[in-house]
Formats: sequence, structure tokens, C-alpha cells
Amino acid sequence: MTSPLTRRAALVGTCAAGCAALAGCATYSSTPQTAPQTAPQPQNPPQNPGTAAPQPGAAAAPLVRTGDVPVGGGVVIAAQEIVVTQPTAGQYKAFSSVCTHQGCNVNEVTDGQMICPCHGSYFAIADGAVTDGPARSPLPEKAITVSGDSITLA
Repeated sequence: MTSPLTRRAALVGTCAAGCAALAGCATYSSTPQTAPQTAPQPQNPPQNPGTAAPQPGAAAAPLVRTGDVPVGGGVVIAAQEIVVTQPTAGQYKAFSSVCTHQGCNVNEVTDGQMICPCHGSYFAIADGAVTDGPARSPLPEKAITVSGDSITLA
């Protein structure tokens, strides 16, 4: 003979089923979750023992040609984490492409704005100032040299 289901057994079974359901929900979400972004660590390529450092006064490789940077726009040089802009004709500026909000890289220059795709921060091409978004600090300016049609880091 089986004993009838007691109130205690029903309550324990219901609680166990509820806990199992909650545990299943903890690992599944209908919206994608991303890990918090951290500022990227500087990456220094390994030096080959036989490779000499550049000599002082040696010509640096150009970042970009002046003709490749549109007036009122700019060019993102992702490999070097730099954005070169031309706010007005003949005036060239360079900024770090690493967003000051959470370290994502600016990947677009449109309508006089450098745009970070991660959280929607916008920066002015003239001075790197924040014009919109969660970032609070401007993009750091990089020193450049314009020589003929070449733009290099200073």
C-alpha cells in the first residue's frame, strides 16, 4: 500500500522544481550578455635580437598620405590605434583611437565626428572633445609631422 501525498512532500517537491527552473534560467538569457570591456593592454611586438632600433633622424614610415584624409573627415589606422583627421583644408590632427569610456576602438569618421561603436560616444575631429555619449574625456591627441604629402608620428 502506498501512503497518500503529504502536504510537506508536495511543498518540498514544488520548491525543488522551482529551484531547478531558476538554476536553468541563470545560465540562459534571451538577450546576449557581454563581458565588461576593459582597456586594452599595450601590445609591444617582440624584438628580434638581430633587429636594430631605428636610428635617430631616420625617416619614419608614413601613417597616411595627406590626399587620403578628406577635409571634414578622417582616416582610422586600426593597426596603430590612431585616427588622423583634417578638420579644415590643410590642418591635420591625430588622436588615439582608443575610446576613453571603456577602451573600445573608434572605427569610423563621419560628418566631422569620430565614432566609437561600442557605446555610442562621438568625438570632434578638431580637438577630440566628447560631443555625445557616455565618454567623459576627450581622445588624447598624438603629435604628428606633415612633410610634403606624408603624415608621420612626431
